[in-house]
Amino acid sequence: MAVVRKIPCIVRDVIDHGEHVYTVELEPATPVPQFKPGQFLHLAIDPYDGAGFWPESRVFSIASSPRNRDRLTITYAVKGAFTTRMERELLPGARVWVKLPYGEFVVDSSSDAVLFAGGTGVTAFTAFIQSLTTNLASRIVLFYGARTPQLFVYGALAEACASEVPSLTCHLVSEETQGRLQVEVAWPEIATLNAPVFYLSGPPLMLDAITKQLRGRDVPPERIRTDAWE
Repeated sequence: MAVVRKIPCIVRDVIDHGEHVYTVELEPATPVPQFKPGQFLHLAIDPYDGAGFWPESRVFSIASSPRNRDRLTITYAVKGAFTTRMERELLPGARVWVKLPYGEFVVDSSSDAVLFAGGTGVTAFTAFIQSLTTNLASRIVLFYGARTPQLFVYGALAEACASEVPSLTCHLVSEETQGRLQVEVAWPEIATLNAPVFYLSGPPLMLDAITKQLRGRDVPPERIRTDAWE
């Protein structure tokens, strides 16, 4: 297990995707510790002296690749008081703190897997799909849902990874034009896999709905893993 470290960072770039969804690129003062794809960090906005009481923070999946240890990328949607502060205060040049790595939501690439991602929940999978190699024997299928086509923040990345890795398939599902993610619609492809494990990341309502639909297909609970977040 990697040792958790607290690192000051400078905000280098902020991308506004519209509808209060943002991607933030952070430059850490020191190289980040090794982390596994799917792990997350704690982000603090308030000043911190490096030794005392850790300030208020929120958790965000690390969207960048573990190979890139001099940059950290997160994507968030404004949902409450803390992310409202982020929207207001996280501008290029701002200073923040992170502590990482945390979490065990790690996809096992040795067996077939189905990834259901809703909105910014896709960040739990972006580092993973970037880590896949062209000779991967197992099959990975990503179903990535967003409210509108403009909010497929990592759509181009997912499609690029799928074009390079033959065993990775990516489906972008726009709620505006295709409706919400549904197991019934995805099942014909899922049925071709060999006892896949299902990984779910997104808003609570989506997690509940997809879990119920999978259980309705007699998928055992031990093959359903969720990355619950608010």
